[in-house]
Amino acid sequence: MGFFGDLKDDVVEFVRNPTDEQKILVVAALAIAVADRGLYFVDFPFVVRTTAAVGVGFIVMFVVSYLYTGQLVPPDGNVGNDDEPEEYVDELDP
Repeated sequence: MGFFGDLKDDVVEFVRNPTDEQKILVVAALAIAVADRGLYFVDFPFVVRTTAAVGVGFIVMFVVSYLYTGQLVPPDGNVGNDDEPEEYVDELDP
């Protein structure tokens, strides 16, 4: 298709059927936006305010990830043992 066709397909898939990771990242991005607007009214420099908002986003991301999945990090699956069934398949793990 092309770049814009693939981008359109990705956006449609995100809106209709988001993955767990996408849901968690959207909540973290919203937390960053809310924290940045909340800190706007405090007399902090721009860099401090933005850094604090990103920190809040990371904290929210870990908390929501734990609440959503029940664990902080995904399991290793069968990285060291091929006999066990795969719990989690990481597409970046060779």
